[in-house]
Amino acid sequence: MNKIVEVLPDKDALIQRSLAIVLDKIQAAIAERGRCTIALAGGGTPRPLYEQLATHDLAWDNIHIFWGDERYVPADHPDSNEGMARHAWLDQVAFPPANLHPMPTANPDPAVSASQHESELQQFFQLQPGEFPRFDIILLGIGDDGHTASLFPHTEALQVRDRLVTVGNKDGQPRITFTAPLINHARTVLFMVAGASKRPALAQIFAPVADDNIYPARLIQPEGELWWLLDQAAGQDLRRS
Repeated sequence: MNKIVEVLPDKDALIQRSLAIVLDKIQAAIAERGRCTIALAGGGTPRPLYEQLATHDLAWDNIHIFWGDERYVPADHPDSNEGMARHAWLDQVAFPPANLHPMPTANPDPAVSASQHESELQQFFQLQPGEFPRFDIILLGIGDDGHTASLFPHTEALQVRDRLVTVGNKDGQPRITFTAPLINHARTVLFMVAGASKRPALAQIFAPVADDNIYPARLIQPEGELWWLLDQAAGQDLRRS
C-alpha cells in the first residue's frame, strides 16, 4: 500500500486537489486499460468535485460509474447518493446510460438487492468465484463516528469478508454497501474529509492502535494507493503531529 496524506488550506483547495488526482487517474486508466471504473461517494463533501467533473470533456464512453454505497431509497429521493451524483454531474454530460451502474433499491429485501448488485459486478468484471474486482478509483468519506461507505461501527457488515456487496445498517435503516475487502482491492482509494467535527475520528483512524469495530475506516488498507485529502479544519491535528 502506498499511503499519501495531504492537508489542504480549505475545502476549495481540497476539491481542486481531488479533481486533479481523479482526472489523472481517469486518463491513465483509459490509456492503460481502455476504460476507467469509478465508485462514487455520497454526502456533501464530494458534490463540488462532481460539479467540477461535469465541466470537463472526458471520454465518457470509456468511463463506468458505480457507487460505494447507497441509502435504501429511490433514485429521486433527496437522500439518494445516485440522485445527487446524477444532478451534479452524470446528467449534465453525455454519459451512455449503460455506463452507469447504480445499486438497486427496489426490492423489499435489501439482501436481495445486494446479491443482485454483486452479480452485476461479477459479470461486468468477469470474475471467477472468490475473486474481487479491481476498481480504478473508489471515492470515500468518513462520518463523525468513523464510518466509511455504509460500514458503520459495531455492525455485521464489518465482518463480511467473502462478499462484494452487503447490507449496511444506520440506526435501523438498511443501506447497500461495498465490503471492506472489495474496497481494499482498488488501485486507488481517495478519502475526502472536511470539517473540524471529523478530528476526533481521524485521530483514532490514524492511531497506531485502535478498534476497527469502533472506527471502521481503519479497515480500508488498499493494495494500491491510499489518498487522504483533508482540509485544514479536519487535518490540523495530523499536521501538528
